[in-house]
Amino acid sequence: MTSSDERPPNFLRRLFWLAAFIVALFGLYSAGWFYLADKVKSEADIAVAELNGDGIEADCANLTVSGYPLSFAVSCDSLAYQDDARNVAASLGSLNAVTHITHILSPGADLRGPLRTSLPVMAPLWIDWDNLRANVKLSWPLPRRVSLEAEGLSAQTDPVDGTDPVELFSAGTAAGELRPDGQDIDYAGSFTSLEIDPGAIEGRVLPPLDGGGDVTLKNGVALIKTQIESLRGQAVYIGKLDLSSGSARVTVSGPVSVDADGLIDADLMIRLSDPKAVAAILGKAIPEQKSQIKTGFAGLALLGNEPSMPLKIVKGKASLGFIPLGRINPVD
Repeated sequence: MTSSDERPPNFLRRLFWLAAFIVALFGLYSAGWFYLADKVKSEADIAVAELNGDGIEADCANLTVSGYPLSFAVSCDSLAYQDDARNVAASLGSLNAVTHITHILSPGADLRGPLRTSLPVMAPLWIDWDNLRANVKLSWPLPRRVSLEAEGLSAQTDPVDGTDPVELFSAGTAAGELRPDGQDIDYAGSFTSLEIDPGAIEGRVLPPLDGGGDVTLKNGVALIKTQIESLRGQAVYIGKLDLSSGSARVTVSGPVSVDADGLIDADLMIRLSDPKAVAAILGKAIPEQKSQIKTGFAGLALLGNEPSMPLKIVKGKASLGFIPLGRINPVD
């Protein structure tokens, strides 16, 4: 018998053992997937149950885990939280969070509105959107990145007890991202076509606005862990905050801090593009100050089409260049 006659049985034996290994590996993977799915569901149920009690009610309606075999998805038909002691309540439409097995540390979630909130310091809100996507880059002890992107965002007061809702604002798009940077927290965000309803700002009129910028919260990691309730003793650095409408643009940058007594200190630089256009917008928004605004910005226009000036606040006393602006009350 030749060697060529012996190869087929040997080849088939190897093929058999390869197939058996693949089947065993797939079986182990399947067992692990379903074990993890059951663990996630049970831990989520336990977490919700532990929240409930002492005047607190929390719910993740119809919690399901799916996506086998190539992804891992957790979904709820609705989310709700209510704390009677603090008079706080919030509810949200469906949640669908998914991560692919090849990007297990980068889950994303689609959320459906409306988000309804009730807080003791403000009217109940109804916030809705066409699309809202959240993405997280997981790491330890904090995520490397948390981002939100929304389209067709709008807000109004919640029409409870038969009251007519008050429109607040709408925006074509809005996005924000948080990143830890050492002990600080960096935030970058933007929005387009922001329209603020005059009824929300005492009848004042503003044109559609675009904006964006980046801000660093000093010692933000520790502040998140301690859940601060006061701005006193906190500090931020404004890399850039930009607000524009057409050719009119205002850009602010610099440090801001609040001392232990609630007094604000700041060393900001304000830059304007097209001062006359900025003055026209402010004149419509603050008609009672229209003449003063026109006079002041006429002087700024002499400095060119893109003047800049320092805004300093020392222990609550503010001045724009050499012009005193008055005193800012202490903050809580």
